[in-house]
Amino acid sequence: MSRIAARFASLKKEGRGALIPFLEAFDPDLETSQAILDGMPGAGADLIEIGMPFTDPMADGPTIQKAGQRALASGASLRGTLAMVRRFREQDDRTPIILMGYLNPIVAYGPQVFCQDAAAAGVDGIIAVDLPSEEGQLLAPHAKASGLDIIKLIAPTTDDARLPYVLEGSSGFIYYVSITGITGTRTASSADLSSAIPRIRKYSDLPIAIGFGIRTPEQAANATRIGDAAVVASSLIDLLSKSLDENGRARADTAEIVLSQVRALADAVRGVRVAA
Repeated sequence: MSRIAARFASLKKEGRGALIPFLEAFDPDLETSQAILDGMPGAGADLIEIGMPFTDPMADGPTIQKAGQRALASGASLRGTLAMVRRFREQDDRTPIILMGYLNPIVAYGPQVFCQDAAAAGVDGIIAVDLPSEEGQLLAPHAKASGLDIIKLIAPTTDDARLPYVLEGSSGFIYYVSITGITGTRTASSADLSSAIPRIRKYSDLPIAIGFGIRTPEQAANATRIGDAAVVASSLIDLLSKSLDENGRARADTAEIVLSQVRALADAVRGVRVAA
C-alpha cells in the first residue's frame, strides 16, 4: 500500500479528514523552506504538497506567483526540490509528499528520469496542473512504473460526460479545484461543495481533497466535513510573505509563523468527525 493510501486509510479509521498544507520549494530560500517542510508533520500536516517553482504558473494567483519568483531567485530547480524531499525522508518515512507543478520543467528533465528520481527521493504523488488527459501517457506510464500516484484535477466545469475520462488512471486521491479561476482569489460556498463532491463520488471511491480557496481554519474544517481533505496554500504563503524583511529575506521567526498557522488549521480539521 502506498503512503498516500495508507494515510487516508488510517484517517478513515480515526473518523477524520486530512490537512494538506502547501509550501513552495526554496521560498524564500532553501534553508527556510526546508525548515517549514521538516516542521509540518509535527505541526499537524497529514500529507504535504510541495510546489515546483516555474516561470509561468498559469493556474496560480499573485500570491503563489510571487512565491515562485522568490524561489527561482533563490536558485530553485527540480533537482533542488527533490533534494529537499530526500533530506525530509531522513527524519520522516511516513508522511506522504506530493509534488505539484507544471509540465514544462518535467519534460525538460525527462519524464521517465524525473519519475524515477522523484520516487528515489521519497515522493509519493505528482500533480501536473497543465497536463490534459488527452496527453496523460506522457507521464502516466513512467509514474506507474516508479510507484508514483498521478493525482487528477477536477474542476466545477468538469461535466458528467468527461468525469470518467479525466479520472481514468487516477490514483492516490482526487484534487477538486473548488473554484473557477486562479489560486487564492475566492472561496467556494458550502452549498457548492455539497453538490459537487457527491457527484464526483459517483465515479470514484478515491479520497477527494478540496483546494483553491481554502484559507482559514474554519474553511479547512468545512472542507473536511464535506470532502476527505483540505489543501491550504495561498494563506500560508501570504503569512510567509508578510514575515519577510524589507529586502524580502526570511526573519528568524518566518518558519515558525507558517508552522503556527499549520497547527491552527490542523486543530480545526481534527475537530471535525466524519463517518468512517
